[in-house]
Amino acid sequence: MNLEFEIDKLTHSIENAQTGENYPTDILPFMRQDLSQAGKKNGWNFDWGKELNNTSKEVYKLVLCKQPEKIQGLVSLTSQIGYILMNLIESSPLNIGQNKLHRGVAGNLVAFVCKLSFLKGFEGYVAFDAKTVLINHYIISLGAISVGGQRMIIETNAAKFLINKYYPDFF
Repeated sequence: MNLEFEIDKLTHSIENAQTGENYPTDILPFMRQDLSQAGKKNGWNFDWGKELNNTSKEVYKLVLCKQPEKIQGLVSLTSQIGYILMNLIESSPLNIGQNKLHRGVAGNLVAFVCKLSFLKGFEGYVAFDAKTVLINHYIISLGAISVGGQRMIIETNAAKFLINKYYPDFF
């Protein structure tokens, strides 16, 4: 599946779109009980239950530390040989569009995947398939590289940059 996510701003966490206030976040495993909040009936675009049911995929949720029950964004990934493949990534419906509540959600999730790639010994390598019209956006915003067709990768240096934005104490 070709991913279509907006990197609206690289923040140091996620920030209130109106006030600019930053909020500490946490990324936790997405669980079956979270499905009631992240379904199509609630405005989400993807079937996160299908992702959760696929045992080869790991699914994580981004939450505010002060509000861990409310999902800000989700990412599905699969560990490959030498890299992590991002299958899906989505900001919550409240964090999309002109009147979004928070900025930095997608950037935070991508930085987390890069961090996980280092933890798994993959040197930060992350791959994903982008919609054609967004390839340039990901090159500029994430430092991603197009490797042919719609496949993009984030290499070590770009991964370190993203991780340092969101997880400055990691290295």
